Amino acid sequence: QVQLVESGGGLVQAGDSLRLACSYSGRTFSWYAVAWFRQAAGMEREFVAAISHNGRNTNYAYAVKERFTISRDNAKNAAFLQMNSLKPEDTAVYYCATPAQVFKFSAQREEFAYWGQGTQVTVSS
Repeated sequence: QVQLVESGGGLVQAGDSLRLACSYSGRTFSWYAVAWFRQAAGMEREFVAAISHNGRNTNYAYAVKERFTISRDNAKNAAFLQMNSLKPEDTAVYYCATPAQVFKFSAQREEFAYWGQGTQVTVSS
């Protein structure tokens, strides 16, 4: 049974940094890409960043490029999202997710079968 658990959210001020973590269990973690999505109140869930199964490829939403960095540690079954220069518009619940298909690398929400429960990030101005 696949489980993903996010941690690291909180309340920060604009310009601050946060590091989110996603711990994973249930399958061979190193076979699967990981992505972060976020959902602000009243909005659709949107793609933030993705990393391939081996960490060699990454993809970012335009809104977070140059500010956020996705990484993973396959030995620890964990993925991370380093968020710098946070803005109030980054306020959302952040989710990590993995696809059902091995080695699949995608930014499309429908490709991701397994999701964590989310962690709240609030950025005050």
